[in-house]
Amino acid sequence: MAEQTLYERLGGTYGIGGAVDVLVDRLFANVSVNANEGVHAHHGDPANAPGYKFLVTAWTIEATGGPKCYPGQDMTKAHDQLAITSDQFDAVAFEIAATLNFLGVPGPEHREFMEIIESYRSQVVQA
Repeated sequence: MAEQTLYERLGGTYGIGGAVDVLVDRLFANVSVNANEGVHAHHGDPANAPGYKFLVTAWTIEATGGPKCYPGQDMTKAHDQLAITSDQFDAVAFEIAATLNFLGVPGPEHREFMEIIESYRSQVVQA
């Protein structure tokens, strides 16, 4: 029997979509995350939430070994005008970890997903 991908172990599209729904609501409300003016401009408009949830869900599906479905920009291009600091990246990573804990994601999957997030630090942090 083949080992399951992280995508499968996280519950596939429905599991990831449900987690992203919780995560994005947390991110849009997080003062530290929104201290960045560019991020706040995006998060400050509730009309952006559904599209953002879609993009984060699609990105996560691909990043965890699921089907190719992410139509957005690569992480460098998507963040190049935001001047994200290391502290701001950490604030987002904190919310991701807290969401995984809140949803009861098992330790091995939690660690594996957080390693994926950390692997993108150099593409996101620009300031």
